[in-house]
Amino acid sequence: MTQPQFIDFYTILPFTILVAWACLLLLVDLFIPRNRKGITAFLAALGLAGTLGYSVTQIGVSSTGFNGMVSLDGFSTFANILLLASGLFGIALAYGYIKRMGIERGEYYILLLFSVTGMMLMAQAADLIIVFLALELLSIPLYVLSAVSRKLDSEEAGLKYFLLGAFASGFVVYGTALVFGATGTTSLNGIFYAASSGDFSLLLTIGAALILVGFGFKVAAVPFHMWTPDVYQGAPTSITAFMAAGAKIAGFASLFRVFVIAFPLLAPDLTAVLWALSALTMIVGNLAAISQSNIKRMLAYSAIAHAGYILMAFVPYGNKDVMPTAIAAGLFYLVAYTVTNFGSWGVVIALEKAEGKGLELSDYAGLAKKYPALAAAMTVFMLSFIGFPPTLGLIGKFYLFRSAIAGGFTGLAIIGVITSLISAYYYLRVVVNMYMKEGDPVVEREPWLGFTTAVTAIATVVLSFVPQFLFLLAITAGFR
Repeated sequence: MTQPQFIDFYTILPFTILVAWACLLLLVDLFIPRNRKGITAFLAALGLAGTLGYSVTQIGVSSTGFNGMVSLDGFSTFANILLLASGLFGIALAYGYIKRMGIERGEYYILLLFSVTGMMLMAQAADLIIVFLALELLSIPLYVLSAVSRKLDSEEAGLKYFLLGAFASGFVVYGTALVFGATGTTSLNGIFYAASSGDFSLLLTIGAALILVGFGFKVAAVPFHMWTPDVYQGAPTSITAFMAAGAKIAGFASLFRVFVIAFPLLAPDLTAVLWALSALTMIVGNLAAISQSNIKRMLAYSAIAHAGYILMAFVPYGNKDVMPTAIAAGLFYLVAYTVTNFGSWGVVIALEKAEGKGLELSDYAGLAKKYPALAAAMTVFMLSFIGFPPTLGLIGKFYLFRSAIAGGFTGLAIIGVITSLISAYYYLRVVVNMYMKEGDPVVEREPWLGFTTAVTAIATVVLSFVPQFLFLLAITAGFR
């Protein structure tokens, strides 16, 4: 057996730093008084910020570790930076919210850190066994956090998420076993070489399809989306916000890496399936959102629909000419979705009350008159979700539709445009309630919540004027 070398540990250094920090914080939290858990939040954010700073220094660095089981490259660094930023946003939204809801515990922040480590490992995994381990490391803390409030809805959300998550993990494990049976390896590069050395068997195709199903559950693609509305509604809102962005980033990062590196030869068999998954996810997500009166359920179906848009970038993955810009478009849209997602959930948290009130669309009536800045921010987020100018969502959809058309999937791009128009109905309903209906909403004022909402609103607009820099970063982070 080859002894681990320095380069092995260097490849996973950001992951190692965060794991070590989370374990240390687990011990330190024992000595922090129950009424001062804000210190744990600060220390957790410090760990994320430090790891984020180190990850930035790894831009342009490439290496592999542990016999090629993990990979450090532009793609993983891009995803890691986005995931660490999501962790910071998640803590900022949770800081005041979990105090207000009476669920403040030090373990909350530590579990969030462990979940981020799992997400980072998914982005770096270059072996199906590491993908599975990372998937569990990501998911188990989220199961616990979904049920952390001890209310019936929250416990139900945690149990549903756990059961469906275990179901998804089963698909990934079974698919991995079939792929190993067909190729004799679980390494992504090894699978590609084994498949390209001769006629690949039906076993390999079935294995890849099962892995795709497992990822479909994680990113909430139709028809594997059933858990999403109930879990998003029942879980504490700060966890819903973090889950909606973090799990999606990690799921798509791993999906892109696994299929682009290991299964490019299966593209002719899988392209039609991916096309159908993307189209169905956009259609079902947007149509189901129309009938929702609860904003958490509406945003849950919105998250499903946006998984369909991101899947659009994945459809031409077998076309070498289009693949780099398509993956870059997917990464760009993940950034746009993450920023908009945290901002919109920040507004939801501001209106939510301890007794669970403030979550109906009618509760937003009169918000513009009483809190104009908050209503303006929510308007920006809703317009970005639709793809209206001047927002990051518009630029993200433009890049996605362009890559779909370049790959020869004009029909899919048309479906994307039509479903975006349909989504305007339910997103603008929130805006209409805020500006055109009378009401007396009461908003919770929390410094970090307000900061997050303001920063994400500004970023959503300002970045839309200089998208080329972000897209350049995304395209240099793509696979070569």
